[in-house]
Amino acid sequence: MEHTAGKIGIFDSGYGGLTILNGIRRQLPQYDYLYLGDNARAPYGTRSFDIVFDFTRQAVEELFRHGCHLVILACNTASAKALRSIQQQVLPDRYPGRRVLGVIRPTVEAVGEISRTRHIGLLATPGTVRSHSYRMEIEKLYPEMRITETACPMWVPLIETGEAGNDGADYFVKKYIDTVMEADPEIDTLVLGCTHYPLLLPKIRKFAPEGVNIIAQGEIVGTSLADYMRRHPEIDVLCTKGGDTRYLTTENAEIFDSLASVFMHDKIRSSRISL
Repeated sequence: MEHTAGKIGIFDSGYGGLTILNGIRRQLPQYDYLYLGDNARAPYGTRSFDIVFDFTRQAVEELFRHGCHLVILACNTASAKALRSIQQQVLPDRYPGRRVLGVIRPTVEAVGEISRTRHIGLLATPGTVRSHSYRMEIEKLYPEMRITETACPMWVPLIETGEAGNDGADYFVKKYIDTVMEADPEIDTLVLGCTHYPLLLPKIRKFAPEGVNIIAQGEIVGTSLADYMRRHPEIDVLCTKGGDTRYLTTENAEIFDSLASVFMHDKIRSSRISL
């Protein structure tokens, strides 16, 4: 294992992973982070398993080259379609000292502690719904739970075109929440299975029935990562702690910076790379 410490890598196909980075930094502000958005090839949600695996592997290896020993796939599609293959096929032979973690498992673990009725609704992209990754993880951990999966194809475009706060977005937010709640009125917990969706939280809360829990992933992944670091001091010691965050994108840096600043509520300056 290489012993030169490096930043924690955060990877997403686009911008949504910035909500995960936000949640992690709130709980673990002392670490250094390197965010990589593969914005030039986004979205991943409509792509095949093979392509998502190839793209995700390229991004993970790029973060390894930048000195990261730990990479978080802050992307539900990459977590669903690529995480297991990377953990089983890529790391043991080529990077035995490195670790790659996803966002689905910690989210499901949190749901198990929150839901009382054991009826869950998943709101996610069509690709994540088609992968049934949440369903499979829930069946493994909580076989007594019932999950209803609903695709929300309009939510990401609303967010990325800057319409999330406008009245016109209400129709599409209400539509998908009504769909999932009508499919199973006993749902007491809604999982936002896409890292973009926290930007719609005010509207989601407005249209969700009273008393229904809304699970956004940033805070959950932050809590899970803090626990992981406590349990794995051998990884923790390889992560630098200077409170610094840098940004890489495969898109034009000015375009990335403009939209990333909306997600981070702060001015962002990135560097463009090729994968």
